[in-house]
Amino acid sequence: MKPTAVFILSAVLFLCSICIPAGAVMQEVTVKGPVATMNPTRNTLTVDYPLRYGCSYPATGVPVCSYTPTNKTGITGTVPDAAVFTVFKNGDPVVATSTDGTGETWITLAKLYGSRPNEELLTDIVGDINTIPTPLIANYTLDATTVPDCSACAGTTCTARSAIVMVKSEGTGVLGRTLMPGESFSYNERNDGSGVTVTFVKGQALSSTCPGKSGETGPQAISVYIVKVVPPIGSAQTNIRTATTTRPDEALPPPQQLPVTSPTGSSVPATTRAGMMPLAVIGAIGSAGFILVMKRK
Repeated sequence: MKPTAVFILSAVLFLCSICIPAGAVMQEVTVKGPVATMNPTRNTLTVDYPLRYGCSYPATGVPVCSYTPTNKTGITGTVPDAAVFTVFKNGDPVVATSTDGTGETWITLAKLYGSRPNEELLTDIVGDINTIPTPLIANYTLDATTVPDCSACAGTTCTARSAIVMVKSEGTGVLGRTLMPGESFSYNERNDGSGVTVTFVKGQALSSTCPGKSGETGPQAISVYIVKVVPPIGSAQTNIRTATTTRPDEALPPPQQLPVTSPTGSSVPATTRAGMMPLAVIGAIGSAGFILVMKRK
């Protein structure tokens, strides 16, 4: 897509976001945990030992958000789309959002990638992409706005005629599309092997965006997307750790303790700078040369 087109689509998304009034009254609750069971016949998924997401707001500074234990051993809810049963499997770590506070109806399910809270990112989403606090992997983001069918409204919401979706890479809009229900598009133009595919399944838009409709308060508009992010090449190498990013006891040992293999098959210490011969090797070569010279005399 040409830069001009990307700019125009970004402007449309921005204008849509600021002109839509807030009409939500249904509380959204987000939890995370492993998938315990899935039941395609009943259209349900259970999250085991869920942790609940919440934020505290100090008098100064930024909000502090985290997951805390709940008193539930499991929460079962209906899934937003049957695609859940092909995207997820038992044991997968997920973030799940419901609107009823009990998890009886999941509006979003997202698959976590990474083994620690500060490493967690998303690779898959089924549901409303605006309800999950965890970012996508590889610094991708998505902006999505639904367009109402003003002839199909009930109360505060209308059936969505289409969705305007923008893929952003490193914060910059790179590809946007207007999707009808059931349509998809993909972006894979980075040179790291990563990519994003977005499908708009179905959705709602606020009726207050239609001509003549009032801004009454009511349930928020909820939409269903299927998002798949292919991680960059090499992102699966999760054993590379340093003391600055994880626990000190898991840090790599000092560089001089890491053995590397020399052309002769022997092991020599590694150094912290590439392209510089280790001092130990230099010393060894110098000593060997000195001995050979002395023997010839």
